[in-house]
Amino acid sequence: MLTLGIETSCDETSVALLRDENELLSHLVLSQLEHERYGGVVPELASRAHQQALLPMIERSLAETGLSPANIDLIGVTVGPGLIGALLVGICTAKSLALALGRPLVGVNHVEAHLMANMLLPNPPEPPFVALLVSGGHTLLVEVDDWGEYLILGRSRDDAVGESFDKVAKMLELGYPGGPVIEKAAEDGNPSAFPFPRPMMRDDSLDMSFSGLKTAVLYETRDLAERGGLEQAIPDLAASFQAAVADVLVNKSIRACERSGARCLVVAGGVARNTLLRNRLDATGSREDIRVIVPPMELCTDNAAMVARTAIHYYRQGRRDGLDVGAFATGALDWPVAK
Repeated sequence: MLTLGIETSCDETSVALLRDENELLSHLVLSQLEHERYGGVVPELASRAHQQALLPMIERSLAETGLSPANIDLIGVTVGPGLIGALLVGICTAKSLALALGRPLVGVNHVEAHLMANMLLPNPPEPPFVALLVSGGHTLLVEVDDWGEYLILGRSRDDAVGESFDKVAKMLELGYPGGPVIEKAAEDGNPSAFPFPRPMMRDDSLDMSFSGLKTAVLYETRDLAERGGLEQAIPDLAASFQAAVADVLVNKSIRACERSGARCLVVAGGVARNTLLRNRLDATGSREDIRVIVPPMELCTDNAAMVARTAIHYYRQGRRDGLDVGAFATGALDWPVAK
């Protein structure tokens, strides 16, 4: 069974060829660096870049593996959430291939695919467990009773973690994307230099909020700029902000495991690449006797391997999507929420 995965939800164009469930034959990811100059993703530029790159990447992936389009048995494609124009490039390509080859098509939820990236690990997690999903657009704590059976335990009430990193990076004029540039700047900083708030840490809810933390960084940045000390303080600001975010995520994640009785925490999404977060989760998990599973770096960001793995999972459960499947930008998480 050979699955072609296609991912074009934002600013990464990715193609993967997955044999059966775990043999990744080819995995290509192209990041669109042109967005750095604008401090964020420009949707029209992203769509055009996907359009130019996608078919050559599929051809290259097949050529590198010595396969042809006729060898493809299933096509999986991200249908949302994401940028509508970018998504449509991938969806139209996937539909065209499905029609031309006479192959089944499965549309994939981008957020769920981040979670299912962990199914590609040599020793994948087995439900039940708690998942921390942290990406540019989502921050969720989810109880996973089985693959496809989810209960949202907590979520951000405002900005997702990835959005907060991007906005703080813009305040500090560090560039884009925010996660990597803040982590780089924080390497030379003191995480205790600024006592930034840890929002909702004492709140009984498992929900999170990062707007207050972001505002605290903004006020401190303005004050330092007025006194002429901003440039020297950037490493400390970055380190202190990063530490506050990690404290909140670790605290809420461990509490979610305690409440659900889970002894395993699975982490997914682009922010899972953050070294401080990974280290603190590992250390706290060891102390609390909770197994922490984080996928390798290449499976944390937007990628087609996770799309292909999700597609084959649902295909084997009998799911097939028609050529009328559409794209959606937001609001696709219809998972139940714990009361």
